[in-house]
Amino acid sequence: MADLPPLFVDRMRAFLGPEEYDAYRGALEGPPHVGLRVNTLKIDVETFRRIAPFTLEPVPWCPTGFRVVDGPRPGKHPYHAAGLYYIQEPSAMAPAEILAPQPGERVLDLAAAPGGKTTHLASLMQGQGLLVANDVQPKRVHEMTNNLDRWGARHIVVTQESPGRLARRWPGMFDRVLVDAPCSGEGMFRKDPAARRTWTPKHVQRCAALQRKILRAAAQLVRPGGYLLYSTCTFAPEENEGTLAWFLARHPEYTLVPIPHEHGFAPGRPEWLTPPGPEALRGAARLWPHRVPGEGHFLALLQRRGDEPQPRELPRPRLRPLPAEARRLWRAFVDEHLREDPVPPTYTLAQFGHRLYAVPPHALDWSGLKVVRFGWWLGNLKAKRFEPAHSLALALHADQAYNRRDWTADDPRVRQYLHGEPIPDDGPPGWVLVTVDGYPLGWARSVQGVLKSRAPRWLRRI
Repeated sequence: MADLPPLFVDRMRAFLGPEEYDAYRGALEGPPHVGLRVNTLKIDVETFRRIAPFTLEPVPWCPTGFRVVDGPRPGKHPYHAAGLYYIQEPSAMAPAEILAPQPGERVLDLAAAPGGKTTHLASLMQGQGLLVANDVQPKRVHEMTNNLDRWGARHIVVTQESPGRLARRWPGMFDRVLVDAPCSGEGMFRKDPAARRTWTPKHVQRCAALQRKILRAAAQLVRPGGYLLYSTCTFAPEENEGTLAWFLARHPEYTLVPIPHEHGFAPGRPEWLTPPGPEALRGAARLWPHRVPGEGHFLALLQRRGDEPQPRELPRPRLRPLPAEARRLWRAFVDEHLREDPVPPTYTLAQFGHRLYAVPPHALDWSGLKVVRFGWWLGNLKAKRFEPAHSLALALHADQAYNRRDWTADDPRVRQYLHGEPIPDDGPPGWVLVTVDGYPLGWARSVQGVLKSRAPRWLRRI
């Protein structure tokens, strides 16, 4: 890889020493690893391996993760559009596994876009509890909601806020918080030419300053006894051990929980700081591309002192009663098209603008915050009719719909549907749940012998 920044090369050679630097540089000369993570909200791992058209190798630190070593491009396969897996490089599967959220907890992904780690958290939580996905950038939030829709998780609230505003609104309200911090991206150099072009020592310093600002807010969001996972995809000690040492010095209420150095995970390197940092920093983990089948990553697990389990009843959002007409339209849609009401009885139906949502039971009072998704988006309420959302289809089981068309993955009609093309159809008219090998792809309308795709435009780009 000839276009590595010369200053970066000098730094890394000094940090690693000549022998290990040669191994590291050799890894960068190889192709990046392609990985995918199975969506266990929809399919179990063994079933997926049986139907997958790829040759897969397990990722040692993630039971649902695999390297794709042969087969068609996973991003172009209909199973990807159906949300059966998320394309994710293997090292990026480690943070959620280390944070280990439990079903029923309140969990926050503080810098969540594009949503890969959020989907991982959702699966580990088994769709139970509350998962808040936040990002400050509108374009990235939009991309994230598309990925979350495809995943089919119902217990997610999406916000677009600064970490500081969330900390002031929700102090101490989360069992676990993930901070996958913006960074200089050194760990992505093998797969991201833009990261190589934009790298400078000043960029590293700017990222470290931003990370400290985010962590200041994150510290306030975790309940006593709860956990905070800090991760980056860089090798820079200023952003890794340096940020971690800064945080621990200013937050004595937190302790570093050592991460097992197995599967090729390497310890933190406090000696790379000037002056050297405390030995405890070795309890963090570094993932190197010459030691693991993945890109570069840094992980640190922190626990807030104390033992105060999160009370189950925290301030709830103040919801207006659902208008009678909205309830009638929803009930009419369910009665005509579904075998049962898919909304769990613990969820609350609520209307926001023209949208109908099912708000999860553990949702927090969001007064004063910019909320992009208030829970599970069911569809839009229009004049005398209800139009189902893509997120409703992707969270259903195929057998919940009366009227559906099921095609195999190699059926040309699947591609036609995903491209938004009309398809000749001799089935019953009305709303149709389109499925691929029994897994929902989205909605269509059968009108006068033609099936009209309602696949969203972003899905067509996939």
